[in-house]
Amino acid sequence: MARVYGIHVVEGLLRENPSAVINLWLQRGRGDQRRVALASLARSQGVVVQWGTRGELDELVAGRHQGAVAEIDAEVDENGAGTDKLWQEAELLAAIDDASSAPLILVLDGVTDPHNLGACLRSADAAGVMAVVAPKDRAVGITPVVRKVACGAAETVPFVQVTNLSRTLGAFKERGVWLYGADGEAPTSLYETQLTGAVALVLGAEGSGLRRLTRESCDFLVSLPMAGAVSSLNVSVAAGVCLFEAMRQRLGARDA
Repeated sequence: MARVYGIHVVEGLLRENPSAVINLWLQRGRGDQRRVALASLARSQGVVVQWGTRGELDELVAGRHQGAVAEIDAEVDENGAGTDKLWQEAELLAAIDDASSAPLILVLDGVTDPHNLGACLRSADAAGVMAVVAPKDRAVGITPVVRKVACGAAETVPFVQVTNLSRTLGAFKERGVWLYGADGEAPTSLYETQLTGAVALVLGAEGSGLRRLTRESCDFLVSLPMAGAVSSLNVSVAAGVCLFEAMRQRLGARDA
């Protein structure tokens, strides 16, 4: 058993995997529309709502629960991630092979901050990304903090942790996916780059950027123009910029 918390996280579970919810607690006395809507959604999915005081919910979890806590069963991993969105590498490669349109993939090379991963998942969901890929070692996975920051995107965007990132990138290339690595020193701007085909956007860890092997695996390196005094962006902000530039180009190509 495990517990997850937060309005968006619990709502995502109820919409995407309601059978995993064993117990649901909502805070008594917090009758705002979000809690009312959540209770209604739970009942429509056959999930029984238990009401408790803030103190009672505080005893269930250590984090800021926003008046909503769910207990989930063994089919959901200990961090609260639904197994239907934790893909194996083979599942992702099969999805690329079967894709009816050019896939857009986000690759995160060693992101360790759960807040950054959560924000990246949220942007990935909004941009229509096929999956987010990260190495298993020296990188954060799906944790309760990631799920809360992602505001439901951890339940909708497939997340793939791979043993050998360079090998996975090679498998992407074999399937016609072009790899674009974000590098602050690259002479080519993101905005000079065509991103309408099968694309994997590859971003590095906070501070250190792309690892050598990952950088060498990329077909192209691109940079984000910086007009101010700072030399780089937070990885989640950079991911959002890159993803939405790709989305803008793809929508333009579709409507042309």
